[in-house]
Amino acid sequence: MARRLAQQRWVMRSAPVVLRLERVIRRVSGGRRGVLDLAGLPSIEVTVPGRKTGIPRTTSLLYVPHGADFIVLGSNWGSAEHPAWSANLRAAQTASVRHEGEQFLVAVREIDGVERKPFWDLAVEFWPGYAMEYELSGGRVFRIFELRRKSG
Repeated sequence: MARRLAQQRWVMRSAPVVLRLERVIRRVSGGRRGVLDLAGLPSIEVTVPGRKTGIPRTTSLLYVPHGADFIVLGSNWGSAEHPAWSANLRAAQTASVRHEGEQFLVAVREIDGVERKPFWDLAVEFWPGYAMEYELSGGRVFRIFELRRKSG
């Protein structure tokens, strides 16, 4: 049902409500769950220092499973602008991820060049709403990141 809803344009206008609800659910669950989890979709919290301030910033994101790794896209609900978190992630080599109550470090890698198309296809297959968000954004090329758990 969530995948069907994601293809409805009106859902993108609900972003402010969903984001507020996300914060409440994360707080009540001790960070273990978010609104996406309740909808049956995988989510993580990514914490990365702000590229200008160095202050840690935390964002809840839908992720695309890729083996043991996490793929995240800067769709920004179909906005014409890139999300701030994606610029911070782009400037970082590592980030902290909270997934199902566990927190760990990840190596950050932006996906571009010839690698980008297979990752985009994987993301759209997993979450068809990305195709609609791409159209809503005016054709902005979403930043795609692979987050790989660091050992040790």
